[in-house]
Amino acid sequence: MTPPSVPIDAHGSWIAAENALGVPLPADYKCLAETYGWGEFCDYLNLRTPFGAREHNGLDWQRCSPSGTPERDRERYPYPLHPAHGGLLVWGTTIDADRLCWHTDGAPESWPVVVWSRDGWYETHPMGAAAFVEAWAGARLGSRLLVDMEPDLAPWFNAFRPRTHRCLWLSEGPLTYERRLSILREALAPTVDRGSWRSGDADMGQDHFATADTDWLLTYDMSRPHQIRISFPPEDSAAARERLFVAVRRMGCEVLRISASDGEPLSAWSTSVDEDA
Repeated sequence: MTPPSVPIDAHGSWIAAENALGVPLPADYKCLAETYGWGEFCDYLNLRTPFGAREHNGLDWQRCSPSGTPERDRERYPYPLHPAHGGLLVWGTTIDADRLCWHTDGAPESWPVVVWSRDGWYETHPMGAAAFVEAWAGARLGSRLLVDMEPDLAPWFNAFRPRTHRCLWLSEGPLTYERRLSILREALAPTVDRGSWRSGDADMGQDHFATADTDWLLTYDMSRPHQIRISFPPEDSAAARERLFVAVRRMGCEVLRISASDGEPLSAWSTSVDEDA
């Protein structure tokens, strides 16, 4: 998986981070964090780092007291929680609110990964964080709790960074959805797949893709009215608008309205920034 050219929250003092946590951290994780930084593998696995001051990043948030305690509710918490000796220390999450933990028993290089699902189930994988990510992305993990990596997709990583989000609501046109999708991707080429889904209803489905050269993330939704959703670095606002509007004309459609990430309609394509988290 190609790492970002400028990873987010990837560098700082490991000594200070380890002193704050009270434990040394595995070398493979340090390499993973320095290479990729704070972000998301394949729109599913979130990697946290101990650097920066962003609300949703960091390795110490799990110190907050959960409901119940491991001492009193052993069935719900079969492991102690950090900072207790040998406790679970969270280094990542999933979009489904599952927690990816180390079982901090023994030397850091031997810490296994424990998946702690949002429903309170656990499973242990005898490998480090980097090997865990690689095995999941390569569809070799064999987890009962995590969603499998979608087959036939090349793995990817997206850094969490400031992005502008826009949604274009489009009029119908003479071309089929599949033909409009092809024109859209040709106009933004080169692009790479990010997965798709179809429901039993012929009018329900989405296609996800990204631009390979500009780090724009797109979803084309076949709802009525059909929509193009895009997120991009704020400095690309003018270029994204120009290329998208050219694509819409080639698709035989018109832009009915534009909205921001929160769904609020915009009178025009603006350049305000939405913080990705």
